[in-house]
Amino acid sequence: MKNIYPIILLALLCGTACESYLDVDKYIYDKTTIDSVFLRKDRLVQYIHGASAYLPQEDQLFTLSPFPFGLGSDECFTSWEDDRHAAMFFLLDDESPLTPHFNNWSNFYKGIRKANLILQRIGECDELEDIERREYIGLVHFLRGYYYYSLLRQYGPVPILPDIPFDSDEEVASASIERSSYDDCVEYICADMEIAASFLPSDRDMAFEYMPTLGAAMAVISRVRLHAASPWFNGNTRYSDWTRSDGAHFISQREDRQKWAIAAVAAKRVIDLGVYSLNTVAKKTTTLELPPNVPAANFPDGAGNIDPYLSYAGLFSGDVPSRSNDEYIYYYDTNPRGQDSPGDLSFPYNLGGMNGMNVVQDMVDVYRMRDGQPITASSPLYPYPSPANEGDPIGAGYTFSSIYQVSPNTARMHDNREPRFYATIGYNHCIWPGTSYIGTENIVNYEVTYYINGTGMPPANYQDDYNRTGVTCRKYINQEDNHRQENYLRQKWVPVFRYAEILLNYVEAMNEMGDEPYTDEATGITVRKDPVEIMKYFNMIRYRGGIPGISAAEANNPAVLRELIKLERRVEFAFEGHRYHDLRRWGDANDAYNKKITGMDVSARSTERAKFYTRVILDEERITKRVFTNKMYFYPIPMDVINKNAKLVQNPGW
Repeated sequence: MKNIYPIILLALLCGTACESYLDVDKYIYDKTTIDSVFLRKDRLVQYIHGASAYLPQEDQLFTLSPFPFGLGSDECFTSWEDDRHAAMFFLLDDESPLTPHFNNWSNFYKGIRKANLILQRIGECDELEDIERREYIGLVHFLRGYYYYSLLRQYGPVPILPDIPFDSDEEVASASIERSSYDDCVEYICADMEIAASFLPSDRDMAFEYMPTLGAAMAVISRVRLHAASPWFNGNTRYSDWTRSDGAHFISQREDRQKWAIAAVAAKRVIDLGVYSLNTVAKKTTTLELPPNVPAANFPDGAGNIDPYLSYAGLFSGDVPSRSNDEYIYYYDTNPRGQDSPGDLSFPYNLGGMNGMNVVQDMVDVYRMRDGQPITASSPLYPYPSPANEGDPIGAGYTFSSIYQVSPNTARMHDNREPRFYATIGYNHCIWPGTSYIGTENIVNYEVTYYINGTGMPPANYQDDYNRTGVTCRKYINQEDNHRQENYLRQKWVPVFRYAEILLNYVEAMNEMGDEPYTDEATGITVRKDPVEIMKYFNMIRYRGGIPGISAAEANNPAVLRELIKLERRVEFAFEGHRYHDLRRWGDANDAYNKKITGMDVSARSTERAKFYTRVILDEERITKRVFTNKMYFYPIPMDVINKNAKLVQNPGW
C-alpha cells in the first residue's frame, strides 16, 4: 500500500473541481479558514489528506524505515551503521530519549488531532451524499485507530486525546494528559476499527485498491487483540511498580485467559468473511515432487496440485499481481528501483545492488528439510550433513520447484531444504537469474559467492559493502530482477496484513485460551480449544509451504504447539517486521537478542571452501555487538515530548 492519502485524493476528488494543492497546515491558519473547510467537499478532502499524511510508509522495512521493526529484530543486520539504517543504533544501545531516530510521537498525534476535528465537523459539509459521508467517517476512524495502534506498538501505552479536538498541534503537545493503560489503548483502537469496519466496503475497485477495507480494519483488531493477550502485556508482574497516578497499572498484573478467546474471535471474524485465502500457484510440469509424508491431496487438504515455491515466493516477488492475490488484506506497492527497497539492499554489488543485508546463521538453521524435519533431526531420505561435510558441494545441479535453479556448487547444508528457504534465503553459490538484463556483461544466471575473493565482493573503493555472514535475503526479489537493468525490475508489493497471519493468530489464540468455550456477545461467534480446527488452519500454512502438517498429538499438546507456532511464525513471516513484535509479546527478546551472532567465515578465499563453511561468532565489528535489556521492550519517548507534558512518564528503564 502506498501511503493511503494519494489514493484518498484520487478516489474522493474524481469529478470535482480541483483547486491547486493546498498545504493544509499553512492554509488552515485561523478559525475563519477552518470553518470554510467543512463547507466544501474539495477542501474537506484535502483536509483528510492532511490527516493521513503522517501514516508510516511500511514498505520501507530496512532503510529509511519509519520504524525500527525490520532491522531491530534478530533476523539480520546491515553492513553499515548510519542514519539510513538507524535501527542498528537501537540494538547497539545507542538510542536514548535525547536522540531518538524514530521520533513518530508528535506526527502521529498530529494525525489524531486532525482526525478528531474531521469526525466532529464532517456533518457540516452539505455537499456530501450520505454514502460519501459514511465512507469518509469510516476512513477517518481507521486513520485515528491506526495512529494509536502505531503508537502502541512502538511506545506501549499512550495518552488518549479527548474526542473534542484541540485547536492546534501545539496545544496537543503541551497538554497535560496522562498515559492510559495498555488495555485501555487496545479497547480504544478496537472501537475505532469496529466503526471503520461497519462503514468501509469489503472490496475495492482496482483504482482504489490501496484504501482500507472492512477486512483491513478487522485485521488490525486481530493483531491488537493477539498482542494484548500475550504474556508480556497480560499479567506481567515485571511492571508491578509501573503505575498511573491513580495507582492503576499500565500493564495488567493478572493474567486473563479470556483475552486469548477474544483474540480467537477477532481472527475468526476475518476468516468468516470468506474474502481471503492463501495464495497458491498451480503445479507445473517442472515442479519438484512432494516428499512422501506431504499429503498429495489438492490444497488445502494437501499440496498435490500446487507449486509450494511459487505459491509462497509470489507473495513478495511480484509474480502475482496485487489484485490477483487474495492473501493480501492491507499492503503497499513499493518502488523496486529505490535505495529504500528491500530487494536493493540484498542485491549483489555486481548486479547493481547495495550488497549489505546480512542474515544471521540462526535464521538459516530454523528452516526445515524438504520433509519438514529440523536439521537437528533430519531423516535418512533428506539427511542434513555432519559438521565436517556441511560445505561439500552437492555435485549436480537441479531445478527446484519449477523455475528455481540449484547450482552444483551449492553446499550440502543448503540442499533439500523446504521451499520457503529458497524463496527467502540467498546463500553462497546461489544463482541470481537476473533475466531482464539485455546488456553484454556476463551477469545473467549469476552465481554469487561471498568468499573474500568471491563474485559478491565489492570493488576496493566500497570496502564495507560486503556480506558479513555469507547469507542474504531474497524474499523481495524476482527471477527477472537485475539492478543493472533498472527499467525491467518487476513491480513489488509489501503486505502489512495478509491472511496467513490471521490463520496463525487464530491457531495461537485457540491454543492459549481456557478449556471452556467462549461466545462473543456482539457477533455470536463461539470459539473453543479445538484440536481439529487447529490442525485445519495450521496445516494450510504447512501444506502451502510444501511440508507435512502437524499431528493430532501435537495439536493436543499446548506446550509443544506453542513452540511450533513460534517457529512457524519465524519462518512464514521472515523479514516482514513481525519478529520484532513477536519476541516482545512472548517475552523472548532477552534470550534471542543476547545470543552471539553467527555466520559463515567470509574471510576465506574460494580455495578455502571448508574454512568458509565453518560457523564463526561475529563480534569483532561494532555492528555485530548487539545488546538487549528490559528497557528495550518499549521505545523511549522523546525527551522534548516528556518536557512538555507534566503528566507524561517515561517508559521503564529510559
